Amino acid sequence: MNTYTSRPVVLCLSGHDPSGGAGLQADIEALLAQGCHAAPTVTALTVQNTVNVSDFRVLDREWILAQANAVLDDSPVAAVKLGMLGSTEMVGTVVELLTPYAHLPIVCDPVLRAGGGGSLGKDEVGYAMRERLLPLALIATPNLPEARILAELPQGSADECAEVLLRYCRNLLITGGHGDEQQVHNRLYSRDAAPQTWTCQRLPGSYHGSGCTLASALAGRLALGENLQSAVKSALDYTWRTLRDAEQLGQGQYVPRRLPLDFCH
Repeated sequence: MNTYTSRPVVLCLSGHDPSGGAGLQADIEALLAQGCHAAPTVTALTVQNTVNVSDFRVLDREWILAQANAVLDDSPVAAVKLGMLGSTEMVGTVVELLTPYAHLPIVCDPVLRAGGGGSLGKDEVGYAMRERLLPLALIATPNLPEARILAELPQGSADECAEVLLRYCRNLLITGGHGDEQQVHNRLYSRDAAPQTWTCQRLPGSYHGSGCTLASALAGRLALGENLQSAVKSALDYTWRTLRDAEQLGQGQYVPRRLPLDFCH
């Protein structure tokens, strides 16, 4: 048996999507593509496909803690990626779990809606994340609709939402894929630096799991030791390529191709 130098381990706390387009499968694939190892903790089970989500069930607190602590007690975790939590109780559980690990780069993707628009948690879940979880995170990665929910600004611009949310988190990446402009604007805001914007060509269609892909790729780049700005650019570039090469696996949104076709050859 060959023994290799370990890849960085990234702890992922996300929901399970049976279509494989979003959630933990997206996390695993995106992290593999960065050269990292994903350690997935299932926070919720969903009933969804590429069209929309119809139901979900959040797992019990004890199961979340047991899954995650089994990894944390065994492996040198290099970063943490947070996805769907689904309830205010789960937010409290994750805060309890991660407070001793706040020195790790924690990437928080505040998942409140599926790509098709269906709810994956009430707005109160977002408010609990804002108040309790964002202060632990190195960076949060909402799209503009999620940022508006978190900031309680239904018509707010990215700049206006960032002004509110930087009271809670150190860094904020607001993605702009939900507008109509020809160019997508992705904006990084930090408490101690000027905002930075990356633009990319808007691709036709809509995509299932793009936010999970971006947040996981970012966690992977941070786990590999990249600084924040470089990691954000790497993750944005990677995510755009997965959308460019996306596949229509069902009757709804396209699914990002996170791994090359020859990955297993």
